[in-house]
Amino acid sequence: MLNEFKTFIARGNVIDLAVGVIIGGAFATITKSLTDDLIMPVVGWLFGGLDFSSFFVILGDVPDSYAGSLTNYAALKEAGVPLLGYGQFVTVAINFLILAFIIFLFVKAVNRMAATMEREKAEGTAPPAADPADIVLLREIRDALQAKKVD
Repeated sequence: MLNEFKTFIARGNVIDLAVGVIIGGAFATITKSLTDDLIMPVVGWLFGGLDFSSFFVILGDVPDSYAGSLTNYAALKEAGVPLLGYGQFVTVAINFLILAFIIFLFVKAVNRMAATMEREKAEGTAPPAADPADIVLLREIRDALQAKKVD
């Protein structure tokens, strides 16, 4: 069983997948920052100071010990108040769409590059063009003369 596991891990696909997951995790943090720090503030500014993280519904009682604002999603969540944070969901959905679009562009570029490489490879292995008829005739004459000399 251990040898089978070693064989499984040593396959290129597993290692490629592991590298992809690690890079994807790092890329997800970049996308989150892009959305949270650049896109959402601009969207909020365009819509008059709209902050999607402030869209939530309080589903339960707020503890008496809570002294923070009732409009602060993060503080209410930290205090253990049950919340329906649909604004946070909108932000995460936008993160997903941005990430999916960037991956789409990346895959499209890789596919285009692979198609170009295949086309160049196919063009490079094409059989040479046939010789013109006069060249073929001259070769036949040469071969016939050489055959006469040998006899």
